[in-house]
Amino acid sequence: MKTNCFFYNKSIKKYSITPNGVIMSKSHSNIALIKYWGKHSNKIQIPLNSSISYSLGKVYTVTRLIYQEKKKITYLKVFFSGKEKTSFLPKILKFFYRISFYCSYLRNFNFIIETSNTFPHSCGIASSASSMSALALCIMKIEKKLVSSLKEDFFFKKASFLARLGSGSACRSIYPGLVVWGYHQSIEGSSNLYAIPYPYEVHSIFTKIEDTILIIDDNPKKILSSKGHQLMNNHPYARERFKYANQNMNRLISILKRGDFQEFGELIEHEALTLHAMIMTSRPYFLCMKANTLNVIHMVWDFRKQNNKNIYFTLDAGANVHLLYPIQEKTSIIKWIYSDLFFYCKKIIESFCL
Repeated sequence: MKTNCFFYNKSIKKYSITPNGVIMSKSHSNIALIKYWGKHSNKIQIPLNSSISYSLGKVYTVTRLIYQEKKKITYLKVFFSGKEKTSFLPKILKFFYRISFYCSYLRNFNFIIETSNTFPHSCGIASSASSMSALALCIMKIEKKLVSSLKEDFFFKKASFLARLGSGSACRSIYPGLVVWGYHQSIEGSSNLYAIPYPYEVHSIFTKIEDTILIIDDNPKKILSSKGHQLMNNHPYARERFKYANQNMNRLISILKRGDFQEFGELIEHEALTLHAMIMTSRPYFLCMKANTLNVIHMVWDFRKQNNKNIYFTLDAGANVHLLYPIQEKTSIIKWIYSDLFFYCKKIIESFCL
C-alpha cells in the first residue's frame, strides 16, 4: 500500500459521532531482535534497515483519549499517571501535525490525553512505542466511528502507519507476536510505511518465550533515540551495519523455522552488541550501558556455560537488559535471576513474548 491509501476519504458515507467522547486503547511495548537504528534523513520515519520484534506481555501503556468538539478555544493536554505533562506536548503536537494530513477529522476536536505505563518511561524499554501505538489505536477508533465500513486489515495497517509517524518502533506494537517493519526482499508484504505480523513458519519453541527485564537504570535516557538515529547518517560503519542487519534477517527467518534456540540467542546478542557498538562509535559518541549492564551480561554468559541453559540477553538503546529463554526452562532460570542478578538492578519485570 502507498501513502495516499491512508488519506481520510471525505466522499465515503459518514456516520454521526457524538461531539464529546472518550476512547481507550491498550498497547504493549516490544523488544527488537533485529535492531532498527538509522533512518532516511530526507523522509519521515523511514528505516534504513528492516527490523523484527516480539510484543511483550505485562509491559504496556493504557491511553484514554478524551475528544471534545472545537468551538472557540483550541487546546491539547497530556496527563501521565494522573499528572499534567507539558514536557510531552512538543512530541505529541508534532505527531498530530504529521497525521492531520491523513486524519483530517482531528482538526474538528480538542483532545485530552490520559496515559499510564506498567513500566518506567524514557529509560530504554520502548515506552514511546507502546504510548504512540496506543494513541494511534485510539485515533483509528474515532475513524471507525466515522466510517464503520473500515475493514479490520486496513484499520490495523493505518494504525501502524500513524504510529510510525510518532515513533518508528511504535508501528510494531500494533500487533502481538513477531512483527516486521521495513521492506526486506525475503519477507512478503513487508513495508517501510507500516509493520506487518511475521508471515512465515515459526517453530513451537519460539511461541512461548519468557522475557525477564532487569531495570538497571530507571532514569530517562540522556540521549534520545531520535538523536541516535540522526547520528547514523554520517556514521563511518553505517553501510556495513545495514548490510549485516539485512543478512541477519535472512538468518533469523531460517532459525525461526528450524527452532535452533542457541543460534537464535547468539544472533540476538550479537544484534544487541552491534547496536551499542554503533552508539559508541558515532560522532559524537555516547554510552547507554551502565556498569551493571556489563556485570549482568558476564553473569549470563557464565551461567549459560556452566549450566547449559538457553538464556540469552538483548538490549534496546538503554542500560536495561532483556533476558529471553524458553518457558520450559523458566523454573530454574527465574530462580537464578532473583538469587544472582537482583543485586545488579533496581527492579525485575517478569514479562513474556506475546
